[in-house]
Amino acid sequence: MQNSKKLTLAVLIQAALVSTAFASEQSESKGFVEDAEGTVLFRTGYLHRDKTNYNDNQTGERKVVNDTSSAAQTAIVKLDSGFTQGTIGFGVGIIGDASFKLGNNNNAGNGMIPREAGFNDQGEYKKGIGDTYDHWARGGAYVKARISNTTAVYGTQILDIPVLASNTARLVPEYFEGLLVTSNEIDNLSLTAGKFTKNQYSDQIETDGRNLDRAVVWGAKYKFSDALNASYYGVDVKDRLDRHYVNANYTYTLSEDSSLTHDFSGYHTEWDREGSTYSETTDNLSDRQNSIWAVSTTYNKDVHNVMLAYQQNTGNTGYDYGENADGAQSIYMPNSYLSDFVGNDEKSVGLQYNYSFKNHGLPGLNWTSAFVYGWDINVNNSDKEGQEREFFNQVKYTVQSGFAKDASLRLRHSYYRASDNYQAGNYIGDTNEWRIWLDIPVKLF
Repeated sequence: MQNSKKLTLAVLIQAALVSTAFASEQSESKGFVEDAEGTVLFRTGYLHRDKTNYNDNQTGERKVVNDTSSAAQTAIVKLDSGFTQGTIGFGVGIIGDASFKLGNNNNAGNGMIPREAGFNDQGEYKKGIGDTYDHWARGGAYVKARISNTTAVYGTQILDIPVLASNTARLVPEYFEGLLVTSNEIDNLSLTAGKFTKNQYSDQIETDGRNLDRAVVWGAKYKFSDALNASYYGVDVKDRLDRHYVNANYTYTLSEDSSLTHDFSGYHTEWDREGSTYSETTDNLSDRQNSIWAVSTTYNKDVHNVMLAYQQNTGNTGYDYGENADGAQSIYMPNSYLSDFVGNDEKSVGLQYNYSFKNHGLPGLNWTSAFVYGWDINVNNSDKEGQEREFFNQVKYTVQSGFAKDASLRLRHSYYRASDNYQAGNYIGDTNEWRIWLDIPVKLF
């Protein structure tokens, strides 16, 4: 593990030393103010979950939860300077959000609205168990530096790394605080390395709401040709886990307007400590591990896009989210919708279809439908294998031109059902979910 980190760091340093042989992004800098950008994303979000068939964790009794809906409005701001001119360029930035809930809803637990502190049943005053906030604000600043084609950013960031990704599927994004270095010195090769010490979920006020000690990430992505790409990423979360990700995809043309893409992706996780997980079935909690991999084929022709995927878990536990340093977003796999089909030993097959309405005079309107079925789930304290299934639909319209260009409206629905033994405490529970997102981006400068 340490050798992998040292090797990545050595390659980054070597890339910087030989950077003069390639075109330099920094040499093209126009200046601190000249390259500055400012944006505000106004978002109205609504999330509703009707848990129609759910086992209570404490009593084991079946119950119905009719309303777990949340609605809120936010403004997500990003102010990003350019880089100063010279051999080494410097810059700064601010990212944050200010939100308020809509209506008199007091629901939480779905990642939308944070809770205030309150008293529990034992009379203890604790964070995150009181009423939901009426309004709240979060965010932070960062500094950045660039030499040639290598950039370092330190501070509050939104991450898009397969092993450490910010959850952006809620009202506001998840934030990380730390250092991220990205190097593109070698043609077709992108290298990444970083260290993060704070993690703030989308529904948390505290900047380190997850009490993260340290998460070290590293990785590389290489473009062999226009048709073939491959990548590898790893993360070491102190006292929690080591996780590795690999991906390769190959695309080739069948005719002038159609293509076929084959994709392979997979994770391997080893946990550093004892703990619980929703589908844990091993007595040896000190040696928990999981491998999940998937193969998919996607056919694309004009307005049609069809993907068929097979996904499988192995090891002695499922792919666990709660002990990683993120908000359950680091699962870059094809069978990932409301459920990610990540139970212990689970196998799943998924079919997805996407249609663009551009040939009907409605460019920007897209419809996605998918069905995934998972089986052979090894469920704790059950002599029967579990199963789950999900029917997913989403319609999204993005304005293509005019004063509202890039504004979008997204309507998403998931119909999720699981076997009785995969309900209580294991995963989601039978759910009908609706999400409605209205995004209006505004460019300040």
